[in-house]
Amino acid sequence: MALHLAVSACRRRSRQLNAQAPREVGTVIVGGGQAALATGFYLRRAGLTPGQDFVILDASDRPGGAWAKMWPTLRTFSPTQHSSLPGWMMPPWTADDGYPLAAHVVDYLTQYENRYELAVRRPVRVTSVRYGDRGRLAVSTDHGDWLADNVISATGTWSRPFIPKYPGHFAGRQLHTAQYRRASDFAGQRVMIVGGGNSAAQILAEVSEVAETTWVTPRPPRFLPDEVDGRALFEIATARRRARDAGQTDTGGVGGLGDIVMVDTVRKARDRNVLHSRGPLHQLTKHGARLYDGSQVDLDTIIWCTGFRPALQHLAPLDLRGPHGLIPTEGTQARKEPRLHLIGYGDWTGPASATLIGIGQTLRTLPTTIK
Repeated sequence: MALHLAVSACRRRSRQLNAQAPREVGTVIVGGGQAALATGFYLRRAGLTPGQDFVILDASDRPGGAWAKMWPTLRTFSPTQHSSLPGWMMPPWTADDGYPLAAHVVDYLTQYENRYELAVRRPVRVTSVRYGDRGRLAVSTDHGDWLADNVISATGTWSRPFIPKYPGHFAGRQLHTAQYRRASDFAGQRVMIVGGGNSAAQILAEVSEVAETTWVTPRPPRFLPDEVDGRALFEIATARRRARDAGQTDTGGVGGLGDIVMVDTVRKARDRNVLHSRGPLHQLTKHGARLYDGSQVDLDTIIWCTGFRPALQHLAPLDLRGPHGLIPTEGTQARKEPRLHLIGYGDWTGPASATLIGIGQTLRTLPTTIK
């Protein structure tokens, strides 16, 4: 009898805890990476208090956002002086022409978070954003619920790796950029790298030193001039956005210039004569792949460097998605729900907004729309 009463009491307490009223706050920021931190900086500078007027909820258990999950030898596309968030310059990286490794960026983001006392709550996973009571948005998490006047989604793309579908089946090992850690894991293997962007070029540069590599791309890879880095790309992307907004002819932006930044490791791979694409992939086979030129390649591993998709699952209850699965925006605001902002997902939420240098420019007018 006593045991039954004790169990019943525990169940009542559990129901009471689960039924606790949502906490109320002006703004909830979903995510804890570079976009969320830059957002917190601007809200703080506008006079809002972290932890009181706004909260930052990060699903990760440590600072650094996606940079903390990337492979250790990944480099930024710009030197430190052009890879900083608003308010505080990234400390210099003196090696490798000034292009820092991922760990340097993680350290910078960790210090940035502490410097501005942004009070990030982690690990807190946001499961959904819904329409709430009294004209507010309800944010559900695995650590309780919130009611907010505004929600800023800054979850990025890293948690949603994309692998295209091809006919056939490959029996060997397959992994995505998000799972890649080090070239030595593929020593002595036959490896195919799929993709024509920066990640593919950097991974190819590393893996080709220890393995037999095949590079396949949907179109011939386009390399930027050696002197062009992330800052130049940001300036070009910004100029394109301004021209389009003014109704002028679309210049094509960075697409007319190239895709791949020639960081030190990629330049060295060029000098080793390994930056050659075999063309598009046609289909997979049990032991390899068949290319569009009709040739067949035997493989041990395929590394898919085929990009990511925006992590927007938590916003599904708002039913705001438009063509291609994206939420139409005006600047950073969702057109159909102005209390929702989307930050840092790429050009559709601001020129180069998925980059360290670009996110600050995107956010300059944000505080004027946050009450």
